Amino acid sequence: MAASLVPPPQFADASFDSYRPDADYPSQASVRDAVAAFVAAGPADTPRRGLFGRRKPAASDAGTKSGVYLDGGFGVGKTHLLAAAYHAATGRKTFGTFIEYTALVGALGFQGTVDLLRGTALVCIDEFELDDPGDTMVMTRLIKELTETGTRFAATSNTPPGALGEGRFAAQDFLREIQAMSDRFDTMRIDGLDYRRRAVDESAGVVTDVEGALPAGTVTLDDFRAVVGHLASVHPSKYVAMVEDLDAVGLTDVQAFTDQTDALRWVALVDRLYDAQVRIVASGTPLDQVYPDTMLNGGYRKKYLRAASRVVALTRTA
Repeated sequence: MAASLVPPPQFADASFDSYRPDADYPSQASVRDAVAAFVAAGPADTPRRGLFGRRKPAASDAGTKSGVYLDGGFGVGKTHLLAAAYHAATGRKTFGTFIEYTALVGALGFQGTVDLLRGTALVCIDEFELDDPGDTMVMTRLIKELTETGTRFAATSNTPPGALGEGRFAAQDFLREIQAMSDRFDTMRIDGLDYRRRAVDESAGVVTDVEGALPAGTVTLDDFRAVVGHLASVHPSKYVAMVEDLDAVGLTDVQAFTDQTDALRWVALVDRLYDAQVRIVASGTPLDQVYPDTMLNGGYRKKYLRAASRVVALTRTA
């Protein structure tokens, strides 16, 4: 699991030079330059310990942040910039989605994960979203432990760190945890249009004969509801292995979701399919229209919209 904490194949060569900012949205270029400067500055001095184990600030601690947090809509290049930061950074580094880091804690335990990542110069976290109080506590504690030993962070999300968890849980204890985490990051807003879905009327592709439309290579063919049902028996951390080495997946009779838990599992699978650039060939309801208004108006709206954007790209990839 630790060895897999690298950028997905589509971002294997991502760099700050290959990022193409939209001239109509100046924040894209300014954030690119700011992240590049953050990486080039290198890590702060290693924090020192006092005689009795208390942490003493390093000389460069004052007025600095231990991370950058890229907030913006879908398809504006946040993951590209995060991968570029990973490739440009020197020293030991890791890159993974939020769910991959929490899965690492699940496999190794909290202290085991801290021990594994201690000494890492840069930890990159993609799709930073807090879905439950347990994940909140795990990630904020992990960031706190590692920043105090000199590790820096770069993260992306569709929600500013101070607003993580809104619409899902609002207990004051967790809000304080979120604020403590937020204070460790410089938040940078990226504006722009979703490059995957710039045509307003564009939707996910649909075919009538899935089997006949599947490309050559390693492919699968399943009923959509059967796939969704199977996801309930597999931990999301295993979804990466499920899609490994696939060229395409075929899905028949796609239907809208009626259960939010099923919908969220599907979103997690879409993220892994997108990371691996696995083509989707589907029949039935277009895959960007499987979330009813009751779900889109809830606390997971941004997750659903991100997945909808990604399946448009994956179903239209020849």
